[in-house]
Amino acid sequence: MMETDEVCGITAIDRKKVEHVEQNLPESNRIEKMAGFFQAFSDPTRLRIVLSLELEELCVCDIATIAGVSVSAVSHQLRYLRNMNVVKKRKQGKMVYYTLKDEHIREVIRTVFEHIREG
Repeated sequence: MMETDEVCGITAIDRKKVEHVEQNLPESNRIEKMAGFFQAFSDPTRLRIVLSLELEELCVCDIATIAGVSVSAVSHQLRYLRNMNVVKKRKQGKMVYYTLKDEHIREVIRTVFEHIREG
């Protein structure tokens, strides 16, 4: 049950604020893409993979060891993260190495980590 101090006691809409927000929100398809991006970090195994790749470029076997799951499970998660543009791969001979896609991903990780630490 919601406490009374969590909602307004009356219904009053500030049309100017509502219009400002509605005019400046991203388009629905971009909001959906953003939600999908954040969902990529919602699974503990995926998050452990991302945090590991923030520290080092790693192969699937290394990631599986760190994450404590099978190579198959890591491959599945890496495929998901690649599709979400979170990680990228680099092939060297028979080895495939993974790293974060770009500095934006690192910035998101650092920002969230700082937020949690200050929390």
